[in-house]
Amino acid sequence: MRQTDCFTDTDRVDLHVHSTFSDGTLTPGEIVQTAAESGLSAIALTDHDTAAGVKEAQEAGRRLGLPVIPGAELSTQWKTREVHIVGLFLDPEDETFREELDDMRDGRDRRNRKMAQLLTRRGIPVDYDELAGRSGGTVTRANFARYMLEKGYIHSIAQAFAEYIGDGCPCYVAREKTPAQEAVKMIHENGGLAVLAHPLQYHLGHDGLCDLVGQLADAGLDGIECWYSSFSPSDTRDMLEIAGAFHLLPSGGSDFHGANKPDIALGTGRGNLFVPGSALNALEKRHEYRKQQDSSNTHGK
Repeated sequence: MRQTDCFTDTDRVDLHVHSTFSDGTLTPGEIVQTAAESGLSAIALTDHDTAAGVKEAQEAGRRLGLPVIPGAELSTQWKTREVHIVGLFLDPEDETFREELDDMRDGRDRRNRKMAQLLTRRGIPVDYDELAGRSGGTVTRANFARYMLEKGYIHSIAQAFAEYIGDGCPCYVAREKTPAQEAVKMIHENGGLAVLAHPLQYHLGHDGLCDLVGQLADAGLDGIECWYSSFSPSDTRDMLEIAGAFHLLPSGGSDFHGANKPDIALGTGRGNLFVPGSALNALEKRHEYRKQQDSSNTHGK
């Protein structure tokens, strides 16, 4: 398999991808097959609050000669906002980390059961055990929306969020989340790199975003997504500028979910996304450096 330290600016990678182990509609193996057929040079599987699909993806990657970076996207809290931190180069077999992810999913499960109750009371019966069984892994609001669509309760995924389960809607329930700084620490203790996901989705404005990035950088944040499906060229330039100002590495990806986000294609997003392989090189070098530092610190004790 091709090593992850020899990519160029002409190689296309995708470092933010979801499978059926959270709220995507393709299995990890199907994602790797699609990535290989699409000419991608590498991907990272980053399901919500779980790395359970990584093994399947990496096995498929070995068969097809496509590097798969083990990852996960953690749902965290910063002030009053939900903020997502992508962990890259994770060790999915780390028992402590798996237990921490289990705790995060338990909080999501409690929230989800309350949402199912609220929807049922509004005349939209949701059998949560059936929903969870269909989802196959971490259940997110996207899974709720697809369930509602398949049951004929709504006409589109967008309707579910606009009328029922979007932020501030009647059936939305917030959940307790891990503080963002603690999530960065969790990822580092696992041996991975921490990257701020889709920074413009938090609608903080320039100063607010710099406040968030600055606090997370102080906590050890490694990178920020500068390429994303919804970003314009000027958005990418702004994010690259912020990355440079806070000494962070640029990362990025499509946030592919399969049919749950039908307008977003693996690797190319809405058609113009291009995450260069050189960005993965830099992340890989940071990861190797961090491993060497951790090893030196361990041997020095």
